[in-house]
Amino acid sequence: MASTKKPVKKKNSKRFWFKNLKRLLALFIVCFIAFWILDKVYPLPIDQFDKRSFAQLVVDANGKPLRAFPDKQGVWRYPVTIDQVSPLYLEALINYEDQYFYQHPGVNPIALIRAVGQAAYHGEVISGASTLTMQVARILEPHDKSVSGKLQQMFRALQLEWHYSKDDILTYYLNYAPFGGTIEGVEAASFTYLGKSSKDLTASEAALLAVLPQAPSWNRPDLHPERAKEQRNKLLDRLAEFGVWSKAQVNDIKQEDVWAEYYTQPILAPLLARELIQRYPKERLIQTSIDRTLQTEIDWTVSDYIQGKEEGMSAAVIVMDNDTSMPLVYIGSADFGNEQRAGYVDMTQAIRSPGSTLKPFIYGLGLDRGLIHSESLLFDVPQSFDGYKPRNFSENFNGAVSVSQALGRSLNMPAVQVLNEVSPEYFYSKLTNAGLKLSLPETASPNLSLALGGGGASLQQLVGVFSSLGNDGVATKLRLSEAEPRLQLPLLSQQSSWIVQQVLWQVPLNNQISHRYFSANTPIAYKTGTSYGSRDAWVLASNAKVTIGVWVGMPDGSFSVNNSGRTTAVPLLQRIMNTLPQEWIEPINKPGSVTTATICWPLGTLASLQSKASCHKQRSAYLVDDTAPATFTDPLSSEWSHGLFKVQVDAETGLRVNAQCFDGEVEHREFALWPKSLEPWIAKPYRSDSILPKYAAGCDSRVSLNKPRIKGIDQDSTLYAEPQQDSLPEVQLWAEGATGQLHWFLNGHLLEPSLQTYHRIALKDLNQGQYELILIDETGAFSEISFSVAK
Repeated sequence: MASTKKPVKKKNSKRFWFKNLKRLLALFIVCFIAFWILDKVYPLPIDQFDKRSFAQLVVDANGKPLRAFPDKQGVWRYPVTIDQVSPLYLEALINYEDQYFYQHPGVNPIALIRAVGQAAYHGEVISGASTLTMQVARILEPHDKSVSGKLQQMFRALQLEWHYSKDDILTYYLNYAPFGGTIEGVEAASFTYLGKSSKDLTASEAALLAVLPQAPSWNRPDLHPERAKEQRNKLLDRLAEFGVWSKAQVNDIKQEDVWAEYYTQPILAPLLARELIQRYPKERLIQTSIDRTLQTEIDWTVSDYIQGKEEGMSAAVIVMDNDTSMPLVYIGSADFGNEQRAGYVDMTQAIRSPGSTLKPFIYGLGLDRGLIHSESLLFDVPQSFDGYKPRNFSENFNGAVSVSQALGRSLNMPAVQVLNEVSPEYFYSKLTNAGLKLSLPETASPNLSLALGGGGASLQQLVGVFSSLGNDGVATKLRLSEAEPRLQLPLLSQQSSWIVQQVLWQVPLNNQISHRYFSANTPIAYKTGTSYGSRDAWVLASNAKVTIGVWVGMPDGSFSVNNSGRTTAVPLLQRIMNTLPQEWIEPINKPGSVTTATICWPLGTLASLQSKASCHKQRSAYLVDDTAPATFTDPLSSEWSHGLFKVQVDAETGLRVNAQCFDGEVEHREFALWPKSLEPWIAKPYRSDSILPKYAAGCDSRVSLNKPRIKGIDQDSTLYAEPQQDSLPEVQLWAEGATGQLHWFLNGHLLEPSLQTYHRIALKDLNQGQYELILIDETGAFSEISFSVAK
């Protein structure tokens, strides 16, 4: 009997898989379309990252932070790229957080299935399924811990993968991952906890920071080092399990304890950093040329030094690298956090009177214009330049001085004398072209007061022009960033800059400058300056390697007590010099066109071109191209031209005559005389009365005319105090035959105008001893007497 069962049809496996594949493809298309629509409806809010601006970080020459400025919310977040992070950290992070980061589309389905299965089986979450991309999504758009929140996170992760590359997503994580409190990103965390950039992380430090975002407050290494170590070791075990790091390497790392501090935000070169973020507000990482070690040492030195000064006083220091025109040290104030000293004011930019700091360039330009050589005879005597009557800082005059003496001792009258020959307008224009445009009152024009601090300049400007002495006469402008162009601004010739710095190089850094010659082996050429009222004390110094500028004074410009370049700024420079590397003490090579030759005073020209009688004093001078300019003309004597004085003498007797008293045979002779202005200060054998022939009888009627005489005391007299008195009573003296304004000198010291009434003077409180009184009138004529005081 035949069977009634129907035959069973065998399934076609190919058809089955094809049918299901179509279903899967259809499902994929539907999901893709849904994702595409949702992506358009709910775009990725990536601009949230843009709103979280980075902190601005100013770093030193090696990339270590000097000062950081948080974003508007007070968050510390330093920008960093993948290439700027240690590969050790990237290995630890990816293999711990997301081993398949470069393979999955933002969500790891295998990890997700595993996590769901484990949670269902154990009734609690055993492992997570969060990828690095999902973590970035959560940072971008925080959500609550719910199913809907997790789905939202996964959707955002897929959007991230759709719109951005893996490296972009990883970069977002490196910059925005939470590391506790206001610390975000691995670079900020590395600086905060470890005091270094993330590019310099060791393997142990890399592993520590890789686990920290999981529970940053719970595992803070500075507060809970044992917890942090435990979590770090779990990561290390995983790296060993995956074969990323060898077991031996991991075991060695585990022996290292976790050690970290919570570094407060750095405050080094704070005023430089503030200036840079104001100049470059969009730059998040600003690199400087600051030498961190040197900045720290000198910062401490300045702060310690100023503690011994009067209340309210501050200081500023710049050490500039001559090769780059950038600062190695920048200290804008002595104590940044001290309001009494106005520590927040950057005194490197303040416009103040430069005092005598510009005198080297007066002499340098005089050398370049062929007006002087290094030993030219100058007049440190009372002079009037169209009504301008400057005085020396010490209120004394020295008579005959050389250029090197006048510059080394910072004498005022000779500097004004040379500037008068150079011309203030030319001097001003040369400084302006070299980057220093002196600030003048609105209606003022350049004048002779520029030699003594007339006008205003900043420490930054002065450092720029003073660098010319260490750079063959070429000045520069201090630049704070590589973004600023380096300027080469000619100011002096190579020859004159070398001569000027050589003179200044020989001035000792101690206070022993009362002598007339200098021979100290000072490690750097420097020049001091003091403004009116002791408000500003300066010292500028330069050699082949660096230029240093120091300012000390009151930030508000008020009067200071005993504040001068020599007494206040130079001691600080000495301390700074002690911190500089020895190899920075670089001398400057002498140009071949600078020679040394013997010159003679008073003419000032080469000794080889003068007669023996004309050469009263020999000096060794630096010359440019073997040229020795003659001494300036004496403004008080129209008959005196560069030292040669022509007279008529009786051919038979050699006595001096003139046409009004003699009609016989005459000869014309020339005598080398010292300038009339200097006669009160030179030895009697060099005075004109000792050198010129005597007048013949009947020819000297005019000699005594208009010659001043001191009355009220006799030559070589002795004055006695009254009985039972310790000192003399007031002595009244007066002048006869004097013209115009008078200058009285007692033992070389100019007497105060307050002691004078017209042509009279009162000497008070004279102690026992020898005295010499000199009277000089407006024409340069003088009289002198010697007397003594006894008790």
